[in-house]
This record gives sequence, structure tokens and C-alpha cells, in this order.
Amino acid sequence: MGAFIALLRGVNVGGNTLKMERLREVCAELGLKNTRTYVQSGNVVFEAQGTAVKWVAALEKSLVGEARLPVSVIVRTAPEMGRVIAANPFSKERGIDLTRLHVTFLQHEPDRKALAGLDGLKSGADRFSCLGSEIYLHCPNGYGQSKLTNNVLEKVLGLRATTRNWNTVNKLYEMCGK
Repeated sequence: MGAFIALLRGVNVGGNTLKMERLREVCAELGLKNTRTYVQSGNVVFEAQGTAVKWVAALEKSLVGEARLPVSVIVRTAPEMGRVIAANPFSKERGIDLTRLHVTFLQHEPDRKALAGLDGLKSGADRFSCLGSEIYLHCPNGYGQSKLTNNVLEKVLGLRATTRNWNTVNKLYEMCGK
């Protein structure tokens, strides 16, 4: 049985409410084991057989009607999350403020043409690096001031995306027993 991390997009923002207790109930109905949520923004760690792709489909189907708007889900395995943490090109920079780091998790790796569209987003002090199906962000003025939002990245890349701060990424991996 493997450990998985499900990242729900747009939960408990803009009136799209989903109680974490109900989310855990949905997970239990799917047969997921040792289900834990982290903060109120739709982060779930669980254990199950199967693949990340299987659990994306199952969770999205089970969450239909649970919130005001449709909920998209991105799932990573514990080993994948460990690789995400190890690969962050900004986290090892001397003097970096870790509170200004974020990771945008993409539905899948973008194609080269879509990636070329990211070049037009370079502005101000924000920096990003796309490695596989993650975009690493360094937003020295804060993510709230960044133009590199989920909506913008989704539009440019044509992929679903959801962003987590560096602390949350590390905490979710830690919750997998790592």
C-alpha cells in the first residue's frame, strides 16, 4: 500500500466551501486508509493501492456536488513529493527566504510549445523554474503580489494546476511518514 497526497484546487476560497471532515468521509467511502487532512485548503494524505491517476479520477468523481464549484484534484505519491522537494532550484540558494517559495503542481508535464509561453510571464522580481510537472516559484514580494497565479499558469499551459507554499509541501511529505 502506497502513500499519496491529493491537492484539491480552489477549495475553501471564493465561496467554494468543502469541510475537511466531509472530505475525509468521501475518502473513507472510497476505501482510502489512514486519511489525514492538512489545513483547510484541500490537502489530503492517504494510503491506498493503485496509481495516482486512478485516485485523481475517483476523487474528482466523488467530489462532484460536494462544493459550489467543480473541484479538480492533483495527486502525487510520497516518493514523487520527495523528488519535488529535492529538486527545488531555489531552496538551496544562500539567504533565500523559504516563506517566499511555492510549488505549482501541474496535471502533467507541459509540452514544449506551452512552456515557451511562460517566457512572456517573466516580470518583476518573481522567478520560476519548470521541472517536469511542477513549477517552482520564488516570489520575493509574496505570492499575493505575483502575476504567476494558478489561473494565469493554467491559461498559458492549458493544464490544471494548484499551488502550495513551501511549508505546506514539506509538511505534506512529512505526513507521509518521511
